[in-house]
Amino acid sequence: MADYTIISDVSNYIINVLRKKMCPEPIPSPNNIEVSSPASQDVDYILGLYLYDIKEDDTVAPPPTVRRGKYQLQPPPKPYSLYYMVFINSGGQAGLKDQDFQKIIGKCAQIVSDNNSVLPNQLQNWLDTQEPPIVLTQAKISLEEKVRVWSAINKPYQISLFYKAAPVYVSSELVINTPRVVDAQFSLNVTGEGVDKD
Repeated sequence: MADYTIISDVSNYIINVLRKKMCPEPIPSPNNIEVSSPASQDVDYILGLYLYDIKEDDTVAPPPTVRRGKYQLQPPPKPYSLYYMVFINSGGQAGLKDQDFQKIIGKCAQIVSDNNSVLPNQLQNWLDTQEPPIVLTQAKISLEEKVRVWSAINKPYQISLFYKAAPVYVSSELVINTPRVVDAQFSLNVTGEGVDKD
């Protein structure tokens, strides 16, 4: 199952897709697209990806316990949902007009819609199990909730895109040793029913 770095790997997947498909138009350089928080100061990029929440996903049935060899078990991985905001950096908007702003947001929405799923073993190529795809969908949150996300980082609200990535399974490091069966006893109880007696 996927290691804990899967959360960072999902972020990198989104960033790499955006860099590949948004440059050189409408964004000039891949360096203008970063994983960052809108609260970061003095950073030079145009488009940012901000992971603002992680929740355990109780709507997904966890997979069974994982067997490791003959005598070890590992607890099943936990499914999580990752919540992202894609925004335009207020410090990197020099020369951008409102029309440019809308083009960037529109192109980003198009790209994410066209590349909205990835298999965990594409992100962690050592995985030997087939896990379900991680799907990117529009986060179902209200305008008030979006404003609260901006307020939490002391920034005024601006038009931005909100996405949910799920399910993201994170494996456990715990290993449970199961006892070996070294001795077994059996007893057979035979009754006289159904036995012919001469």
